[in-house]
Amino acid sequence: MSTNKNQLDVSKLTFEQLDKVRLYLKKMIEHGGSDLHVKANSVIRARIDGKIVPFAGEVFSKEDVLTFSKELLRGRFGEFIEKKEIDLVYPFDDKNRFRVNVFFQMDGVSAVFRIIPISIPSIKDLNFPEVIKSFANKERGLVLVTGVTGSGKSTTLAAIINEINLTKKKHILTIEDPIEFVHKDKGCIINQRSVGQDTLSFSSALKSALREDPDIILVGEMRDKETINLALHAADTGHLVFSTLHTIDAKETINRIISTFSVGEQSRVRLSLAGVLQGVISQRLIPTLDGNRCVAMEILVRTPTVEKYIMENRDYEILDAIEKGREHYKSQSFDQAILDLYNDGVISKDRAKDYATSASDLELKMNGLSSGHASSISNISKSEVSYIEKNNDVFGLK
Repeated sequence: MSTNKNQLDVSKLTFEQLDKVRLYLKKMIEHGGSDLHVKANSVIRARIDGKIVPFAGEVFSKEDVLTFSKELLRGRFGEFIEKKEIDLVYPFDDKNRFRVNVFFQMDGVSAVFRIIPISIPSIKDLNFPEVIKSFANKERGLVLVTGVTGSGKSTTLAAIINEINLTKKKHILTIEDPIEFVHKDKGCIINQRSVGQDTLSFSSALKSALREDPDIILVGEMRDKETINLALHAADTGHLVFSTLHTIDAKETINRIISTFSVGEQSRVRLSLAGVLQGVISQRLIPTLDGNRCVAMEILVRTPTVEKYIMENRDYEILDAIEKGREHYKSQSFDQAILDLYNDGVISKDRAKDYATSASDLELKMNGLSSGHASSISNISKSEVSYIEKNNDVFGLK
């Protein structure tokens, strides 16, 4: 609970600093930016096309930003003083909302605004691989969307939930921190709960969820062992569960889940995960030749081989299973997805190599070594492959 000394008299606020920040938010929206950074003793900066750029204007003093935080948070200012950081959603206008994190740092207070589109994009609008839609048709199990912060995980989940909402008659329950995309009841009934406002934690909301007759549960993030355990249990008891992790690819996602548990528990968790995992969608945003960004997706699809590898602790073979399953199961590795983007003229060769899982393997494929060529040199040593890469002109590969 907030102490009395932290209570804020809203009537004494002029909202002058918040009005200034709103002008910068408007400017960022006009320039197609994604994030606005407000920092004590600094100018306002925005992320536009993936790069942080300064906006010309005044420096916001330590006192200015503290006042701004009071104007933004109002009745939650006392909670901010206690916790030193706080999440919220800020409605800017009829077309734009922002996910906001306000936090203390060594120079004072900072805030980051991340834009949230009001309209929910469809899987078709986003030009995602068709296999993404198949995850919306699952009846039970666990589907994970992973990637670094800002890679578009929330957008992908929103598109999948929207697909279910348009095509099925289910009860969808979401647990988010905070709620980003707001879904309206269409074919489905959707209850969206915000951690901190509607529930105390992901884990407490998940415990309650199993008594709320859901068909589909979206967990904004699996942050701890208890939440992971509950998500696995929910998937095992006939629910379709979607969630996210901050992992870079499918193999690391599986490793992260297993390693969260003690050694004595890991065999049980492996069996449980192998039994319920329907898919992993891992994402990387890559700068394009036209100055925008596009998403590359690694997509693991549940197959008997993948299930076997998880159960038998053969995670190192999962990438190979993903690549070999492309034709029949529509799975794909990052390098396969990135090669497609390069071949389609969307991204440059340098960008493709920068974001590839294996830049050297990708360059071999770019230079004409197809899977047939690769199999013919499968027994070549690493040193010989390195020699070939350095002497492409000799081998006729340029």
